[in-house]
Amino acid sequence: MAGPRESSGFRPPWRRRVRDQLEPARRADGVSWVNRFLIAVILASVAVALLETEATVTQGREHLFRLAELAFAAIFIVEYAVRFWTVAEEGGWRARLRWMISPAAIIDLLAIIPAIFTAVAAPSYILRLVRLLRILRVAKLGRFSRAWNFVGRAIASRRYELLLTFYGAVFVMIVSATLLYIVEGPVQPEKFGSIPRALWWSVVTLTTIGYGDVYPETALGRVFAAFTAVLGIGLIAAPTGILAAAFSDALQQQREDRAGAGEDDS
Repeated sequence: MAGPRESSGFRPPWRRRVRDQLEPARRADGVSWVNRFLIAVILASVAVALLETEATVTQGREHLFRLAELAFAAIFIVEYAVRFWTVAEEGGWRARLRWMISPAAIIDLLAIIPAIFTAVAAPSYILRLVRLLRILRVAKLGRFSRAWNFVGRAIASRRYELLLTFYGAVFVMIVSATLLYIVEGPVQPEKFGSIPRALWWSVVTLTTIGYGDVYPETALGRVFAAFTAVLGIGLIAAPTGILAAAFSDALQQQREDRAGAGEDDS
């Protein structure tokens, strides 16, 4: 009975209301009280995961941390199940299958996995991986912010320029590492004795970090290093300028869209 009714266009009103509470994009204000609760739970779970790595805090309180993790997992399991139920508003089982393989759903599923290892004994290296997954729960916050969509559109609009600067940086890194390998390799074989070894110096120099643990000693090597350092300034500044222009264009487009919507509404 439920199948034909659903295929004929029937949608339970309570399912639609629940979905409106879960999805900020379906609301004018963006964030409902359900979203605020989930944000608080995510932040609390990440805080607990961070504190659990400190032995002076967890010693003697292991059972409390275990109970807290199970409580967080129960909330996330309920959220996952409810989202699976409500996503049928977008088109039945096909919509559910598409949702299950979406990045947001995969992140939601990863947020549940730590509870499995919390309830059973697991090797220490697996527990360390579980802690990483628990900290990555903060990625779930992205679904509650429209700003992520804005950032994504801005980056996508300048993807070719960003790729060009990335390829340029890789080219300069390889060339500079090769030159330093040729010039400094015989003098400092432990630091520049191969191109992969010299690449560490090239990356540190081009990113303008400059740890100082590896540096050229010959005059010619220092000349090449100077050129590499100057190029690094430009290669770091280029993506910054590209992204700034992309954000400016995206903001302007957003203002125009809002202005157009206001004119249409009037």
